[in-house]
Formats: sequence, C-alpha cells, structure tokens
Amino acid sequence: MEAHALAQKVENHENRISKLEKLAEILIEKSIQLHQEMQEFKKEMQEFKEEMRAWRERSEKEMKAFKEEMRAWREQSEKEMQAFKEEMRAWRERSEKERQAFKEEMRAWREKTDKEMAQFRKQWGELANRLGTLAEDIVAPGLPHAIKKYFGLPVEKLFARVDVRKNGKGREYDVIAVSGDKIFVVDVKSQYRTEYFKRFKKMLEEFFDWFPEFKGKKIIPVIASFNLSPEIIKQATKRKCLALQMGGEYLEFVNADKLKDLYK
Repeated sequence: MEAHALAQKVENHENRISKLEKLAEILIEKSIQLHQEMQEFKKEMQEFKEEMRAWRERSEKEMKAFKEEMRAWREQSEKEMQAFKEEMRAWRERSEKERQAFKEEMRAWREKTDKEMAQFRKQWGELANRLGTLAEDIVAPGLPHAIKKYFGLPVEKLFARVDVRKNGKGREYDVIAVSGDKIFVVDVKSQYRTEYFKRFKKMLEEFFDWFPEFKGKKIIPVIASFNLSPEIIKQATKRKCLALQMGGEYLEFVNADKLKDLYK
C-alpha cells in the first residue's frame, strides 16, 4: 500500500513537472514571439523615423525652394512696379507737355480767330455799307429797262431813296418808278425775309398819304434783292407783289408771268 501510494505520488509529481515544463515551454515560446514582435516594432519604428526624416528633409527643401521662388517673385514684382512707376511718370510728363502744347495751340488759334473775326466784322461792315446803296446803285438804274422789257411800259419818273417827312413823322421808300397811270413801288433788301412783307404792306397803304400828287394812279408793289428764295417768291406772288432779282440780264421779274393782271 505504501509502495502504491508512493508510486502514485511520484506519478503525480511527474505530471506536475511535465505541466510545468510545458508551461515553461509556452512561456519561452511566447517570450521569443514577443521578442520577435518587439524587434519588428523597432524595425517599423526605425523605418517610420527614417521616412519622417526624409519627409522633413524633402519638406524643408520644398519650403526653401518656395521661399526662393517667392523672393524672386517679389524682386520681379518690385522691378515691374518700379518700371510701371517710371512709365507713368514719363507718361505724366509727356501728357503735361502735350497739354501745354495744346493750350498754346488753342491760345494761338483763338488769337488768330479773334483777328480773323475782327477782320470779318470789318469787311461785313464795309459790305453792309455797300449794300445800303443797293437801291441807288443797282435797282434804280436797271429798273426802267426791266419794266420796259417785261411790261412794255416806259418809265417817266424815277426816284431812289425817297425820304419824306410830314408833321414830325417820316417814311423812306427805296425806289419809285412812274409809268403813265402806274407807279412801281419797290422795297429793296439785300436778303428778303418773310417778316418784311408786313412792313411793306403798311408802306403801300400809306403811300398816297405821303405822295398825294400820285393819287389816282395804280400802285404795283415790287420786292427786290440780289437773290430771292423760292419760298419768298411764292409769298410775293400770293401777296400780289412782283419779285425782282439779279439775273442773266441784269434785273429779272421772276414771277411776272403769274401776275399779268397786276400791271394791265
């Protein structure tokens, strides 16, 4: 019994040893595996550190290159801005010179224009003075011939610039031509205008008040000018006035064919 118990104890002891050995083997295996994993981890960490170092170096190079590029860009921009400023300064100076030259040119032009206008006004004044003698110098001398040609009437009396006065009042008639029982009363203007018809009508209505010696004669109104516009001729015809102007044969009645009843 004792031997059997002893043997049982030995067997149990051996079983425990076997289990401890297996446990030790497992621990050793796990230790080795952990060691290997630690080595792998260290290796990965080392590779990560190397990769980060390489990334930092690359980033630093790229940042340095970027900074150099920005510096070069700023320098280029500053040069371009300086060049632009110089160009603008030159443009302002050139513009100022051109503006000054334009002012001088305009001043010279105004002076020239003022002189030309003064000369023009002088010439116009001289012309106006000459036109003032239109009735005496042009219409009066040629009127008898025109009346004879167009109406077959001889002119017995001819008056130019007749200035009549009575009771402190006066009236001036440009040209008057007497032919038998007819009196041609001519209103002469260098340029005949519509508004002149009203004044001429009043002069005709008052004619015998100023010249009672001609009462009983027929008045034939005439407007005269260097050149009459179609509208003025049309208005003269409508108002039963002969229209006389300069023409190919000195003086011409341009609407005589439309007013035949006027001088019969």
